[in-house]
Amino acid sequence: MTTIFGICAAILVGLGLYGLIIHPSALRKILSFNVLGSGIFLLLGVIARRGAAADLSADPVPQALVITGIVVAFSATALGVAIALRLNEVEPDNEGETR
Repeated sequence: MTTIFGICAAILVGLGLYGLIIHPSALRKILSFNVLGSGIFLLLGVIARRGAAADLSADPVPQALVITGIVVAFSATALGVAIALRLNEVEPDNEGETR
């Protein structure tokens, strides 16, 4: 079962990197970065689960990293969206007027 999760994590990381490289829009880059982060969180969860599958106790360090990473990713996303919205307001239109 952990193999399926590992493959899904690799797919999410690949999709996130593809979106970061291909899309020029700031909002799409933020969303792609979130998909990339979700893949990394899933990969860390798989790493933590592998020890529990071998009749060992689950490693708490990757679990703590995932929980901390989710909180940091949420706050970084909120900051990135706020900056993108502010830049959208300040950036001049084609006519030279601000929005």
